[in-house]
Amino acid sequence: MPATPTAVALAADAGVVVVPIGGERMVFGWDDGLEQIRRMEALAETRWVWWDRETALALVRSGVRPARCWDLAAAHRLLFGGWRADPARVWAALHELDPASIPGPSQPDLFTDPAEEGVPDHPIRPDGHLRADWAAGAWATSAAHLVHWAELAATLYEHQLELLGDLPDPARALATARSESAAELLGVELELDGLPIDVAEAERVIASFIGPRPRDAAEAARVAAARDARVLDLVADDFDLRNPAQVKSLLRRAGIELPDTRAWRLEQLRAEHPIVDALLTWRKAERMATTFGYAWLDEHVGADGRLRGTWSGTDGAAGRMTATAGLHNMPADLRSAIVAERDHAFVRADLGQIEPRVLAAVSLDPALAAATHEDDMYAPVAARLGVTRDVAKVAVLGAMYGQTTGHGAEALRGLESAYPVAMGYLRRADEAAQGGHDLRTAGGRRVRMDAGDVGALSERDARSQAAARGRYGRNAMIQGAAAEFFKTWAVLVRARSAPLGGELVLCLHDELLVHVPLDRRFATARLLEHCLEETARRWAPPTTTPVRFVADVSVVERWSDAK
Repeated sequence: MPATPTAVALAADAGVVVVPIGGERMVFGWDDGLEQIRRMEALAETRWVWWDRETALALVRSGVRPARCWDLAAAHRLLFGGWRADPARVWAALHELDPASIPGPSQPDLFTDPAEEGVPDHPIRPDGHLRADWAAGAWATSAAHLVHWAELAATLYEHQLELLGDLPDPARALATARSESAAELLGVELELDGLPIDVAEAERVIASFIGPRPRDAAEAARVAAARDARVLDLVADDFDLRNPAQVKSLLRRAGIELPDTRAWRLEQLRAEHPIVDALLTWRKAERMATTFGYAWLDEHVGADGRLRGTWSGTDGAAGRMTATAGLHNMPADLRSAIVAERDHAFVRADLGQIEPRVLAAVSLDPALAAATHEDDMYAPVAARLGVTRDVAKVAVLGAMYGQTTGHGAEALRGLESAYPVAMGYLRRADEAAQGGHDLRTAGGRRVRMDAGDVGALSERDARSQAAARGRYGRNAMIQGAAAEFFKTWAVLVRARSAPLGGELVLCLHDELLVHVPLDRRFATARLLEHCLEETARRWAPPTTTPVRFVADVSVVERWSDAK
């Protein structure tokens, strides 16, 4: 039985309002309202509709974890692109109002016409925009306001459904909107639950790079100066190691000329001069000291031994999940500190070769889809092209990133004849992006491609910018679709693992980490593989040659144990 979409608005001081789409509204006090939501959840027949993650935060903090939801902000980002999805912007977009005319908060003065704002107890201004005070939180000040807010949410939900229905693949876009909404809810749970961390082990790792915890700021400054000196003493001069231009000068003093000082360039020259090894070692320690040091632990680890940051279901570009507090770029050395709690284990799963498999799925290339049936899909690609596996991998990745020169370029040309459908898909995205035309991913996400004012550019600069847009466009179509696939997988794991006591504690690009009771670890591992198969059935379009997706699944005590 399909879940009934039901708008909800709640605030501790104002109560709870529930508005089933097409039904009668229900108004409750806070406690009674939460109990009503729990009863409706128990029936498993409701899809909650809310404006944004703030409602999800309020529910999860109150002990309610909805099974299904529709997040208006998440659906807005899918339909219109970008990251900004505050209530005023969502309202304006669905009513075709100029976003530049969205009213901001203002204080009455001699030049303010109160009539412009409209009636304080009504959310809509005479010009059709949301009142600024309502968008900023006035909706939560009374039960009457909550009623308006929930009813507006119900109306906007129906508008969004209509727009999704106008996209090239309405059913897929609808499914994506639902999974994107669930991903925002998952982000709220990740934020509130946190990631288990062994603080003592984290401090041991940090100390191995920068020494013991300093007693005060003066000692921290002395330690930093000593760290700098281990590099600068090799050139007997004073340079600012935090300034890339001065680092280039430092290397030039040692006879090393580089176009930039990126780590991968320096790694290739580590044996050339002691200064390179010293500089790379310094950078690793400096990053640990400034980003993942003792202050990081103090700020982000709670008394319960959980590391917490703020999560978002999309980065506003191609749609990948993001997180603060270093949760998405933690140094590998610190993974030994991510330890399952007593009588628990981690089940870790990492998607394999997800981008080329997604390319096969979204392009409907039967030859490339056939290659995905191997555990290592680059092997059959290499055999088809007559090159080594490593060259084939570089060529496929180069095609998706728009790299047409360098290592693998000859094999890249071979891809055009071996996999013309997939290469044509990428080429069309590239051409559209170069022309400044917006793109839509397989799931319907709009990827904005504003060409800007090219009239002010030289012909050479205009061509360069167009080429850069083309590279971004072809990659965004694959990265965006891969993000949609990953989030569908993640929210299925969230739903299916809950009865086993499973708790998703990390979503890292293509990797999931599930915290689970020790006696459920192997059942959870099997579950993640089943969820991957279900995701492929739900997400990938049916073809004569289905695309196979794979994941490396392991049971570990520490994150660092996963290989």
